[in-house]
Amino acid sequence: MQARKRSRNIGVRCAVAAIVLGLAVCGVLPASAEDSTPTGNRVFFRGGFAGATSDRSNELFTDGHNVLGAGTNGGSTGYYVGAGEDIMLTKDLWGMMNGIAVVGEIGVEFKRFNSKTVSNSDTTPVTAASLGGPAKNQITMLTVDIAPKVKFMQGTNFQPWIIPVGLDFHVISPTSSQTNYLDIGVQFGTGAEYRIWKELWLGVDGRFHLASNQTNTTNNFGTVGTYVGIGF
Repeated sequence: MQARKRSRNIGVRCAVAAIVLGLAVCGVLPASAEDSTPTGNRVFFRGGFAGATSDRSNELFTDGHNVLGAGTNGGSTGYYVGAGEDIMLTKDLWGMMNGIAVVGEIGVEFKRFNSKTVSNSDTTPVTAASLGGPAKNQITMLTVDIAPKVKFMQGTNFQPWIIPVGLDFHVISPTSSQTNYLDIGVQFGTGAEYRIWKELWLGVDGRFHLASNQTNTTNNFGTVGTYVGIGF
């Protein structure tokens, strides 16, 4: 009986050793043996103040060119909300300098600028009355960006960063007077983030977006806000 138990224990130990060896060969080690070094990847959620360099008043679809006192939709400030992902490209500037990392940002951002109540977007107040009267005409913009982000002091709890230049794709709403709504441009940004607990980061963020104004409207704007990042 004891010989049988001893043989069974030896068999169990061999099986466990074989499983551990197999995981090591495949590169999948138990949690206690994994590399705990942070990857530098982040998912972030942003929000704050947005301000355009020019309002969109006196356009066909924003306030009907203020025909017969229909009202002027002249707001140029508002708020933004957004989210995105930072993907680590290098932690040491491709071997050239320690402490300087480069990540690739992919983000999406919604902005709502200060919108006014106008009689109708493209008709006189008389016609608007038959359509239910004045209504708030929302001035909004959606931006998708792809940008390199250079992070300094890599490996510390405080990491300032800059975006030297990034690529923007914009959708404006309402459309321009020529019914164009797609634009493209570049952005520049700076900010800093601080690790408050494990891989939970809190940061500040400021950017300026320079558009090519292919919609025949001026779509340049800036944002200032805060964000929460989660490392993975």
